[in-house]
Amino acid sequence: MTNTIAVRRETKSPWERRTAVTPSLARKLVSESGLQILVQPSARRVFPDNDYVHAGARLTGDLSEAQVVIGVKEMPLEIFQRDVVYVFFSHVIKGQPYNMPMLAKIIERGSTLIDYETICDENGQRLIFFGRYAGLAGMIDTLWALGQRLKHEGITTPLAQIEQAVSYSSLDEAKSAVRKAGEKIASNGLPDGLPPIVVGVSGYGNVAGGAREILAELPTREVAPEALGSLSHEPSPHCLYQTTFREEHLVEPTVSGAAFDLQDYYDHPENYRSKFDDHLPHLTALVNCIYWDARYPRLVTIERLRELYAGPEQPRLRVIGDISCDIGGAIECTVKSTEPADPVYVFDPADESISSGVEGHGPVVLAVEILPAELPREASEEFSKALAHFLPLLAGTDFSVPFDELDLPPELKRATIVHRGQLTPDYAHLEEYLEE
Repeated sequence: MTNTIAVRRETKSPWERRTAVTPSLARKLVSESGLQILVQPSARRVFPDNDYVHAGARLTGDLSEAQVVIGVKEMPLEIFQRDVVYVFFSHVIKGQPYNMPMLAKIIERGSTLIDYETICDENGQRLIFFGRYAGLAGMIDTLWALGQRLKHEGITTPLAQIEQAVSYSSLDEAKSAVRKAGEKIASNGLPDGLPPIVVGVSGYGNVAGGAREILAELPTREVAPEALGSLSHEPSPHCLYQTTFREEHLVEPTVSGAAFDLQDYYDHPENYRSKFDDHLPHLTALVNCIYWDARYPRLVTIERLRELYAGPEQPRLRVIGDISCDIGGAIECTVKSTEPADPVYVFDPADESISSGVEGHGPVVLAVEILPAELPREASEEFSKALAHFLPLLAGTDFSVPFDELDLPPELKRATIVHRGQLTPDYAHLEEYLEE
């Protein structure tokens, strides 16, 4: 039914409490756009079911009346129906093997798929994302992991008082806890022999912005990547040091003496090699916020970690907060994703084994796949505000016409991966992954 949107309950993870449509957005869609909003009941969702009822939505487990079904994470195979539009994070655009059965089912059923990740403006900038909240939760959890790792080593710091982001009732409460730890560092200092604590952030987009927003609650000093080596000379115990890695700090041309060119790197990454090995020994924690695919050099390799941890002394590096969480990707020791109940593991470079928790020989790896879900209320509110403009347009569109005639705003048309069971031209290359 046109002008009807359904909000599906999330079922992929018991930790997933987010929603793409908040009660306040549901109220706006009903009162201002005349839409009918169906909401599947959920005891887990951060917003109670009654909030949607009061907003004018209808609670129902049956979503068959809706032309458009909205979710956050991947949906189960049995949900997809012919001539229905599904909007969610599908994680298929890289040909991810674990989601090819889902993509195949969408095609088989004659459904339409629109992915938030591909809703971009004409310059390729994403318009709807949880990135900032991944950075916020990821940095909170990284500081927690660092505090726990140091505590395990017998080094007590104020960072040990910080908890995981999921433990706090709100972002404000989490920031307050980080701020209190920072106040103790500023006044009492860090234990002898530990400074400098250096936190490196790779990237400078929305995710990295969220990570730095949390670091701003601590007494920090910014240092350029090329100056990291000089920090060991009389570092201050009353602050942490932070550094930001951009592309020019991560890679260099393979041709000796050639200058780094950002556009050339994007166009021809095969002509570049990683130079991050030189920075890694100076970091206490690395927070990875960069987009990566197999065309680009890795940031951290297992071989480099093996060298770093081969000596008799504990290297400076304790924690890698892999917010991007690409398995075997930019951070090669990210060998599996985790959930908030068991968020970290130690990767032993010697035998490439992992052990849950912070104890072991090697870096602690934080690889929570659904980090924004640790701050579900604020993350949902910001996400739904970005999505609000597009929902009435989706609800009123006739999707029965051929794709070339589909009357959608360009941002949504470019984000349509499958239209009525057919891969659209921009995503036709996914056929090879389906065949594999």
